[in-house]
This record gives sequence, structure tokens and C-alpha cells, in this order.
Amino acid sequence: MDEINQLLGNIQRVRSESLCSDATQSSGSKLVLRHRLNQLLTCVDDLDAKDELREKVVKTLDNAFLVFGKRANTQKKGRFRLHMVTWNVATADPPDDVTLLLHLNSPKSPDLYVIGLQEVYSGPLRFVSDAVFNDPWSHLFMSILAPRNYVKVSSIRMQGLLLLFFSKLQHVPFISDIQATFTRTGIFGYWGNKGGVSIRLSFYGHMLCFLNCHLAAHMKYATERVDEFEYIMDTQTFACKKTPRIADHNLVFWFGDLNFRIQDHGMHFVRTCINNQTYNLLWSKDQLIMMKKKEQKLQEFEEGPLDFQPTYKFDLNSDTYDSSGKKRKPAWTDRILWRLRPKDLTSDKQDDNSEVVKKVKELEEDEEYPLRIRQDMYTSNMEFIISDHKPVIGIFTLELRKMYETPLVHLQAEGEWSADIDAMVLYSPLQPFCSSSWDWIGLYKVGFSSLTDYITYTWVKDDEVASNEEVIQVYVSKEEIPVQGGECVLCYYSNTLRGIIGISEPFKVHESKVANEEGLLHDQINRLDQIVAS
Repeated sequence: MDEINQLLGNIQRVRSESLCSDATQSSGSKLVLRHRLNQLLTCVDDLDAKDELREKVVKTLDNAFLVFGKRANTQKKGRFRLHMVTWNVATADPPDDVTLLLHLNSPKSPDLYVIGLQEVYSGPLRFVSDAVFNDPWSHLFMSILAPRNYVKVSSIRMQGLLLLFFSKLQHVPFISDIQATFTRTGIFGYWGNKGGVSIRLSFYGHMLCFLNCHLAAHMKYATERVDEFEYIMDTQTFACKKTPRIADHNLVFWFGDLNFRIQDHGMHFVRTCINNQTYNLLWSKDQLIMMKKKEQKLQEFEEGPLDFQPTYKFDLNSDTYDSSGKKRKPAWTDRILWRLRPKDLTSDKQDDNSEVVKKVKELEEDEEYPLRIRQDMYTSNMEFIISDHKPVIGIFTLELRKMYETPLVHLQAEGEWSADIDAMVLYSPLQPFCSSSWDWIGLYKVGFSSLTDYITYTWVKDDEVASNEEVIQVYVSKEEIPVQGGECVLCYYSNTLRGIIGISEPFKVHESKVANEEGLLHDQINRLDQIVAS
């Protein structure tokens, strides 16, 4: 490395003291290193091609790239299946069976479910009850997916807009920085009947954002719909230095009842194309496709071909398009689009003939853009007739390099657990992270449905009993342990990282012998059943 030192001096990498940054990684060191590399490239380009020093520097860099390449290859790439649903449910209660909506009988089970609904019933009494308990739609999806080992990681609701994010349990420790927010665009921005709700998170170190929108209705308001979308994109912010806005994320999904219509074509022509399944003849007059040609922000989003029936507007409880006096023209109002963050093109201004520049560009691309996406399905589902819209399903394969392969924390239950004796939790940090006095460890039943579905929890700092460099012991009062016992797991929640960073193996909490001997167990269960029923 003496040759490089002659040009620049020692290139020192700034190390992060902990993992308490936005995505548990320090971006400052990367920026510093990239800046120094750019300086190095400038110096190399200034050297004469026949200069012996230039040849030595290039050879040294070749060896460095070889080392980096081997290191990058040690990080495993994973493929993850994402199942997305958007559906304007027109204030209807959920159907009894959503097997077809979630493809529950498919041989390929998704790793993630993202479900965006619009016009969920939000009458005053229902809205108040939904604020205390889960709304009927959330309850349905949780009750169906929890037995299949899915957990509701996050959700957000703004009046009739509802967004749900589910993950297989095995991925939960690798989902962090979870935040959700909303933007109103109805009635001068003060009413939430229109607008957008979003969930953003880090998935194996990659920043994802899901934006569910319900935009302005009616044929003549295409421009207003674009304005609303751009307003939401520009104004929604997150408490995150690296990705404070939606557009800063590596991958963004934009979906919902976007309300774009088919213009110019008459009703007869549109109906004929639908009956003949010649949907492509309608694409050129789809307002969203038309607006994408002149709006730069829309051009950054991709969408699969609309090779399915328009999803609006149907007579209720039928597959018949609007037969009322208004006879609204069918349209693809319900859509799913995605956007990979555009690459920084500044490096393209360098001399493309330089082998060093090419290798730097390849290294940067592999480091910063290890995320690939493929759409495997984009279709509507005509079997559901409770709404004047049909649901739209998008299935994707995400291929990404896992930036983390082990959870940050390992934890386990010490000894036997029951409500008769105080219990202990042992946990060990497997990697450094920024702990907080607000961190807690939750006790969950096996098959729990959401992160808030804990039986009890204990504060990590307040209830710490003993610790050494490797293991920390935390106390749990017997008063907090369920008397009837059952199969349980422990989860460590990090307040700084906004997510669960460790899950124990399942263990058995034994039924309370004291309560059983005194005949309290059966009475308590009956009392709980009565409370739930009331």
C-alpha cells in the first residue's frame, strides 16, 4: 500500500461505536471512504499512463478489489416472496373466506404480506371501538395468518385507509426501524377520507417503504390525483437521518385506489375490449399511463402490464359492471407500482476507459444496490363481490444481500417457569447495539398474532439482576406469569431500533400447581371467558 500512501496518505476508515444509527449501520464511514476513493481516482488519472507508480497503484487496487469481492461473496443472498393486496372494500364487513385473496393454498408461501384497504367502515361508533380493539378486517387477517406463523409487524389506519404488514416469524428479528405515518388530502388537507398511509422499515438492512393511497375520484381530476400523490411524497417524513422521505428508501411500493380512469374511449368500445380480453387496446388511454409520460416522479415507478379486467365499478354482489343510471365506465382504479431508488450517476462522468473507475463503479453498485425485484403476478380477483371494486393482487420476488444473518440478541428462559415462582431470562448480545432504558422483553404465546400481543413484559434495565460480559440476567415476577401455562417464546424489543431483535426458542410455562390445588384455575378461566364474551 506504499504507493497509495504516496498519493493520499493513509486512508483510514471511520468506525461506528455502536449500531444505534437509523438502520443499525454507519453511513458516515462509507461516505468518507467513497470521498477518499474519488480523490485517489483523480490522482491516478493525473499520472502518466507509462508512469511506474501508476502501474503499481492499479495493481494494488486490483488486489484490494479481489479482497472486497471475496468478502462480499461471504454475505448470503436471499430470495423473499412478497404478497401484496389492494382493495377498496366500500365499507363492507370482511367476507368469511379470504383463501383466494391470500393464496393460502399455494405451494409457495409468501415471506411477507402487505395488505392495503380503502373505505374501511369508519362510522363514529365503529371507529371508536376500532381504536380500542382490532377492526374486523385486521382481526380477520391476524386470526388467519397467525396459525400459519405470520406476525403483524405494523399497521396504520387513517379513517377508511388501513395498511397491514405481516412477516413470517423467522424474519421478525431482522425487521427494524419500523415507522408508520399518514397524510390527509381530503377537504383542503383536513379530512382523512382521501390521502395516504405508509409503513417504512429495514428488512435485512434494506430500507423499504409501502404507501397505500386513496386519491381524488372522478374522470376530470387526473391532474389533481397526481398533485395529491406528489404532495404525499414530498411531505411525509420519518424520524430517520438516512431515509427521512419516501423517495430516500431503496424500494418503494405505491398502491391503492388511485382512481385513474380510462378516458376518450366510449362505453361500448371499453366493454367490447373487456369482453374480448383485448385489454391492451385500452392502455393508451389509461390516465395513469398517460400521466407517466409527462410527470417525472411517476416515470420513476414501474408497473406490470394490465392484463386483467378493470376493477371498477361493479354492482354490489355481482360481477356486472355498473348498471345504475350513472353507468360509470370501467377503469383500472386499483393499482400496485414500485420504485427502486435511482442510482447516483455522478460516477458516470468519470473516464469510462479507466479500469480502476470501472471496478469502483462495480463495487459501489454491488454494495449500495444489492436489491433486485421481479413481479411474478399482477391480477384482479373477480370472486369477491362485497364491494363495487375488485381486489388486486401483486406477487413479487425480492432478491437481496442479507446485511445481517444472526439476530442481535440471543435469549432464553432459565429453568422451569410457572406462576408459582419468580422466573429469570438470560440474554446475550451477539452484536453490539445501542440499548435503551426503554427496551423490554415480552412473553408471548406460541402463535402470537402481533408485536403487541404479549402476555406480559419486563423492562430490561429496571429488572436486570446480574450481568457479565457475555450474559445478562433479567427478573420476571411470578405475578406476571399466566397461571394456566402454555407454550411460549420470549422476544427482546429494542426501543432505539424500533423492532424485535431477538426471539427465544419455544419453551413450556407450566400450569400453576398452587392455583390448581386451590381450585382457582378453572374459576379464573371461566371468569376470563365471561369478560371476553361481554
